[in-house]
Amino acid sequence: MSNQVFAQLVDAHYTPLFRFALSLARREADACDLVQQTFFIWAKSGHQLREVSKAKTWLFTTLYREFLRGRRRDQRSQSIEDLPPAAQDLSAEDIDHARRMYAHQVVEALQEVDEVFRAPLTLFYLEDLSYKEIAESLDVPIGTVMSRLSRGKTQLRKIMAQKEAGSRQEGVVVEFPKTKKGGVKQ
Repeated sequence: MSNQVFAQLVDAHYTPLFRFALSLARREADACDLVQQTFFIWAKSGHQLREVSKAKTWLFTTLYREFLRGRRRDQRSQSIEDLPPAAQDLSAEDIDHARRMYAHQVVEALQEVDEVFRAPLTLFYLEDLSYKEIAESLDVPIGTVMSRLSRGKTQLRKIMAQKEAGSRQEGVVVEFPKTKKGGVKQ
C-alpha cells in the first residue's frame, strides 16, 4: 500500500476512530494509543482486506478488539452477566427532559454507561454506523447489538435524568436540540 493511500485512510478515519476509542478508554492518552495501534495493525496487515470499501468496519473492529485485549490483559473486563438487571424504561416526560440537556452533558453521561453498552451506543449515535456495521465491528450478532442499544439507551436516559434533576436543584436549566431522527438504521 502506498504512503498516499495510507495517509488518505488516516485522514478519513482518524477522528471517528479517536472518538470511539475515547468513549471506550475514557482517557485521551489511552484513546490515542488505541488509534495508533489500530493504524499500525492496518499498516502491517490491511493489504489483506479484499474489499477496500470495508476498511472503515475493519478499522473499528480492530480498534475494539485491541481495546478488549488490553482490558483482558489488565484483568478489568466486565461481562454482561455481572451487570445489574435492566430497569424499566423512563416515561416520555423524563425522556423529553433529557433531550433538553447540552450535548457535552450527554457525552459526559455516556461515559457513565456500562462499557458493554457504551460501545454500541457510540457507534450508532456518534459514528452513525448501521446495526449490521456495529455487529461486524464488535463481532456480535445483530440481535445482541439491538439488545445492547436498548439497554444502553435505558441506562443513558436514567443517568441523564439524574444529571438534570441535580441541575434543577442547583437552579440551572439546561437544554440541547433534539438529536437523531427516530428511524432505524439497518
